[in-house]
Amino acid sequence: MPERYVRPNWFTRNLFNRAVAWLTQLGISVYGSRVLAVRGRRSGQWHTTPVNLLEYRGERFLVAPRGVTQWVRNVRAGSEAELRLGSRRERVKLVEIPDTDPLKIELLRVYLRKWAFEVGVFFEGVDANAADEDLKRIAPNHPVFRVLPA
Repeated sequence: MPERYVRPNWFTRNLFNRAVAWLTQLGISVYGSRVLAVRGRRSGQWHTTPVNLLEYRGERFLVAPRGVTQWVRNVRAGSEAELRLGSRRERVKLVEIPDTDPLKIELLRVYLRKWAFEVGVFFEGVDANAADEDLKRIAPNHPVFRVLPA
């Protein structure tokens, strides 16, 4: 079964993501936003994308609402990663939460509660109030990573 990826549309790619990234680069976090920088697994070049940093029970997590994006592929390949806010760059290690871990279902639910207005459309009709079975069904389509110090 191919890995799921929802490509951003023109508005998201050219306006929304750029606006959020620009504000984040200025040091203004838009509802928890950061810029994730990941070294390309083939090119070795830094690639950046705006992300929503989820803080939950004293830990930090990243969810890939669009599925197996290039940043997910680079992280899975062991590439270096940084979270950026303004001039602050924090080297991080991203550790993927397995689909079978009950924590992943909990994190998807919390993520949807906080950011459904922005990313809910990517969750295949499943929202924060969905049954655990529905969240388990879509969990493989939405990688989740624990953010640790590098």
